[in-house]
Amino acid sequence: MNAPLFHGSLAVIGAGTMGIGIAQLAAAAGHPVKLFDISQPAAVRALETLGQRLRRRVEAGKAQRDDAERLLANISIAASLEQLADCGLVIEAVAEKREIKQSLFRDLEAICAHDTLFASNTSSLSITAIASVLRHPQRMAGMHFFNPAPLMKLVEIVAGLDTDATTLRRLDALARLWGKQPVQCRSTPGFIVNRVARPFYAETLRALEEQIADVATLDAAMRDAGGFAMGPLQLTDLIGQDVNFAVTQSVFQAFFHDDRFRPSLLQQERVSAGHLGRKSGRGFYRYDDESLNPAARYAEPVGAASLPRVTLHGDWTSLPELAALLQENAGAVKQPGQTSPFATVDEVTFMLTNGKTASQMAQQLGTPVVLFDLSANYRRAPTLVLACASQNRPQDSAKVIHLLQTLGKRVIELPDYPGLLVMRTVAMLVNEALDVVNKGVASAADTDNAMLFGVNYPRGPLAWGAALGWSQILTTLENLHRCYLEPRYRPMPLLRHRATQYAALPSGEHR
Repeated sequence: MNAPLFHGSLAVIGAGTMGIGIAQLAAAAGHPVKLFDISQPAAVRALETLGQRLRRRVEAGKAQRDDAERLLANISIAASLEQLADCGLVIEAVAEKREIKQSLFRDLEAICAHDTLFASNTSSLSITAIASVLRHPQRMAGMHFFNPAPLMKLVEIVAGLDTDATTLRRLDALARLWGKQPVQCRSTPGFIVNRVARPFYAETLRALEEQIADVATLDAAMRDAGGFAMGPLQLTDLIGQDVNFAVTQSVFQAFFHDDRFRPSLLQQERVSAGHLGRKSGRGFYRYDDESLNPAARYAEPVGAASLPRVTLHGDWTSLPELAALLQENAGAVKQPGQTSPFATVDEVTFMLTNGKTASQMAQQLGTPVVLFDLSANYRRAPTLVLACASQNRPQDSAKVIHLLQTLGKRVIELPDYPGLLVMRTVAMLVNEALDVVNKGVASAADTDNAMLFGVNYPRGPLAWGAALGWSQILTTLENLHRCYLEPRYRPMPLLRHRATQYAALPSGEHR
């Protein structure tokens, strides 16, 4: 029989949203849980609220009464830290202040047994720094849950400089026992998720600053075309503009003001105005009067009509769903080759954006050009995003738009913006994920799993980059770098290495 992962009870310190969520999760798994908060009335209220919520689920037929009552019976309120002396694991979910956490764990070390495990639910503070005040820092690790803790699958298990491997193994095993997807990483700013995810917000905020489209249209491009569960501006409203902005500031400062993490002045303005999102009634959207919100600007699908001649040139291995869609519904003819994929719609070149504008590509190719944006799945996506070259005649662009409408797609036509929106965002996500792997912060598998289970991305960034082709990501970033002349878009060394390493492989073998 395997030895238990920890002795005695489990303690959760902090009775806020995350603390009570972690307590619920542990109690549901059958652990005796001691809940402590510096304000005992706050702990009492949190437990009462949990009880009310669970009983409503029972009344709605979504939970069994015995299970709910057993869960609640497993949680008791501790009146002091001294009552946690017999706990084998203490998980802290108090205010995100390093000094507060250090003081707490210093006190706990004097109370708890020498083999008690200490875990912090911090989302961005250094585990190394928190553990530095301990005589035995090897017992300390990060155990970063995502909100709501009972429902979200991901847990980041974070190693400080002195964290013992046994501590990590035990916390990893415990997370799996609770039905979670743990990922392991080193204690660096933002860990995995809060670091890799910065471009998801930053690129849409930049497009809004540059007046590329309104809020609803930009969110629709990322959500309905790109395949993300929510648009970035919707999501920051849900998270809270103040919270999202604070995380970006924290990561930016921790990376010594590296330009790729630079916060948005537009988001700062929202925070300064108190437009914090759903919780304040107004953010990028209005929640006090939703009739004032703009509608996304689409060209809607149309019925079947005579279609232009469509030819697929080059290797479409990286875009299989779009190739199949065009062949099955537009009668596209394939002309295979080793070139990057592009189509001709009569005389118009139709191709995936590569970080150049459509006008640049039209000048380079000497043909009318319509660029399309990236999608996680072109077949399932209800919407496609396009940009048309300024040299195009109106009928050139209209021909491609009408083709896509007859294929049942809504079409968003953005101004001729380099990299459009999804492609430049995904390229930045891939670039950052590769840096995480290259610096030994986390493995490739854990990095992708963190983004899949922590923020519900449609594909892990590294899997997406591999499928699309590292050279496509590199080219996109190099072109954006030439356009902006900012270090924000510099390709990471591992991206350059992979683009070179896999360039000679047969088509589709991007790993």
